[in-house]
Amino acid sequence: MTTDPTRVGPRLRAARQQRGWTLADLAAKAGMSISTLSRLEAGRRQASLELLLPLVSVLDLRLDDLVRGEPVDPRVRRATERRHGMVVAPLTLEHSPVQTYKIRYAAASTAPAPKVHDGVEWFYVLSGTIRLLLDGEEHRIGAGEAAEFDTGLPHSISATEDGFAEVVSIFSASGERIHVHGS
Repeated sequence: MTTDPTRVGPRLRAARQQRGWTLADLAAKAGMSISTLSRLEAGRRQASLELLLPLVSVLDLRLDDLVRGEPVDPRVRRATERRHGMVVAPLTLEHSPVQTYKIRYAAASTAPAPKVHDGVEWFYVLSGTIRLLLDGEEHRIGAGEAAEFDTGLPHSISATEDGFAEVVSIFSASGERIHVHGS
């Protein structure tokens, strides 16, 4: 995201008006003249840190709330990939702190070998049945059900022999690397 100083005035005015304050109210609380505040809001005075810091403090805003530019396109435009019998569709931006995927598992008569890694995993079954091998025990999880588990336990996830299964799966960064990109 970029910064855009031309947006400071309108955002400042909107924050003041949202609180029901007049120019005089905010100017007094921030320790500045009404004319200075009026010129800032109208874009006729350049915003400096000296002026903005007391305003964001009084308005309980972050400086970034006033100077950030246009938001980036929020749509996730990452390619769907096919690997290891799965179709993996990313549902979050690439650098999100938590990664979410829609995964379609092909029917499988046997489960893959269990793996272990740091993190926690959560998934919700959209359709079909998932076979979750977790610490030596098999769990069958059907559509409308969810599972959450410590990935430090030996585990593997697959569809059953009955047909494909689709899930929405959420991973920490370490879990995402192991499951989606392979070990």
